[in-house]
Amino acid sequence: MQSLIEFIGQNQVILFLLLFTRLSGLFAFFPFFSHMKIPMSIKAAMVFFMTTFLFPLATLPDIEFNLTNIALALVSEIMFGFIAGLFLIIVFAMLEMAGMSISFVMGFTMASVMDPQTGTSSPVISTVFTLLALVVLLAFNGHHLMILFIADSLNILPLGGFYPAYNIWNYLLSAVTSMFIFGFVLSFPIVGLSLLADIVFGMLMKTMPSFNLLVVGFPIKIMVGFVVLLTVLSSIMLIFKREIFEAINKLGILFV
Repeated sequence: MQSLIEFIGQNQVILFLLLFTRLSGLFAFFPFFSHMKIPMSIKAAMVFFMTTFLFPLATLPDIEFNLTNIALALVSEIMFGFIAGLFLIIVFAMLEMAGMSISFVMGFTMASVMDPQTGTSSPVISTVFTLLALVVLLAFNGHHLMILFIADSLNILPLGGFYPAYNIWNYLLSAVTSMFIFGFVLSFPIVGLSLLADIVFGMLMKTMPSFNLLVVGFPIKIMVGFVVLLTVLSSIMLIFKREIFEAINKLGILFV
């Protein structure tokens, strides 16, 4: 191994290691590329291929090459991938919050399934929203935009030169706030009609004590919820598309 390093050159080995770390961090946290159903061997092969393909575009950082500086550069690259992925993950979390609210009012809270995107258990409506969002992301070539961002980052941000500036934390704080707001807004049509149905059922129970809410009320609420959900689903995906575009455009903050 030592003779191989001497033959290739120390600088080239360090450059390849830093580039491989940057791509590993980005592919580990970017949506779609981080999908749990993609085997780890496929992800590793994809990262290795992209590292080899983008290697001519990469340049070494202007630092002294010792163990401490190389370790800090590797941590910087992992942090760069994590924060860049967080920009996009927040948009998907917006849909998950809306799906959780809708599942709660429709009585699907206990109907949890395994989310293939994160590998965790989530309500069925949230899982449907996440899968549809991935389809929309692929439909407008969002994965291509992510790869272009990776290539552009090599020309703008030197390897090992990332540092989370103050404006990044400001954007993440506002994005998390918007996540809660948009999560409530997207679920409001179904939640509002469900509350209205509860009021109607309460009035019926007062006027008709024999009215069985468990037998009649819940199926009606589920039916109304599905009808409204199918009506507003396209609008929800359009809002998601707009927000994911904005998040991808905001990735340029990482270079400032």
